[in-house]
Amino acid sequence: MTLRVVAHIKSKSDKATEARELLEGLIGPTNKEPGCINYELLQSHEDPSQLTFIEEWQAEADLAAHFETPHIQAALEHWDELMAEPLDLRKYSKVG
Repeated sequence: MTLRVVAHIKSKSDKATEARELLEGLIGPTNKEPGCINYELLQSHEDPSQLTFIEEWQAEADLAAHFETPHIQAALEHWDELMAEPLDLRKYSKVG
């Protein structure tokens, strides 16, 4: 069974464009990672500072390895300057 992840991200309101650009840059490299089935970014219609990654991974170990990749580490260096809140990462398994 695969691991589903929903990662809610809240950027600073005056940094919404920069945050989106940074996060968009993660899509291509992440989709090429071993164990990544799907990795997509959504942005709220009501509040552009609210972004959400919808992810699917083969296993928990693949998600853990994802956080050690150079592209994620580079993005995390800019987290405090762009984001208003800590990452809200929720893990799920498909039911039924």
